[in-house]
Amino acid sequence: MSTLADRPPVPEPLPLPVVDNHCHLDITRHGDDDPLAVPEALALAASVGVTRIVQIGCDLPGARWAVEAAASYDALVAGVALHPNEAPRLPDLDAAMAEIEQLAGAHDKVRAVGETGLDHFRTGEDGRAVQVESFRRHIDLAKRLDKTLVIHDRDAHDEVLRVLDEEGAPERWVMHCFSGDAAFARACLDRGAHLSFAGTVTFKNAQPLRDALVVAPLDRILVETDAPYLTPSPHRGRSNASYLVPLTVRAMAEVRGDDLETLCAALDGNTERAFGGAW
Repeated sequence: MSTLADRPPVPEPLPLPVVDNHCHLDITRHGDDDPLAVPEALALAASVGVTRIVQIGCDLPGARWAVEAAASYDALVAGVALHPNEAPRLPDLDAAMAEIEQLAGAHDKVRAVGETGLDHFRTGEDGRAVQVESFRRHIDLAKRLDKTLVIHDRDAHDEVLRVLDEEGAPERWVMHCFSGDAAFARACLDRGAHLSFAGTVTFKNAQPLRDALVVAPLDRILVETDAPYLTPSPHRGRSNASYLVPLTVRAMAEVRGDDLETLCAALDGNTERAFGGAW
């Protein structure tokens, strides 16, 4: 397992607790390091005010792991799905979706179906029909099981909204690692979304994303790591972890002009509502 000495330093704690609503505790970044042991990752996060985490599974092994982890640790809940880049690689989408449905109903701490959605960056034209089919089936599953839908959207804004409009969005849904501009933010908000902001909001080239953050109402924004990816500045390029959330939250407060305590309280309450209540 990696040690803290190999990672970015622990930032100043937040004044009030927040939730990292999208994390992959089981994944290593580019395979170049080992993940923190789960107890250590949770303890480090809690030491800076990140007291709860949504663990997201992106394929069948990851979904199984997420359910087991959520059942084992009070601070965790789980999301399970087939990532949009995973779906075209599967030999049997029906069988995989059947297992995702079983896992989604396996424990009351499985709060989300996700991350699902569309990715036009890593999947070419030949795989996009399967992505759309998988996305539609995950939307249906979230609605049938009353789970929160967590959407991955990479270079596919218009198509994501088209499929959502055709299928009808569930009561609770989150745009994970929101990557659009202010106009796209308004389109998602008009459809009932919560917008989740990651370390990308701290990147120098992300002004359209910061514009989106400003137009979003305080009661509709969330914060995430997408760890081990999307590490906030000034540590961009190194492995991310939930204990680095304070860097993103402080940047969000500065961009929006929010009082830090007010923003923390909103992020915590918003995440509970978005994921179906406290845990």
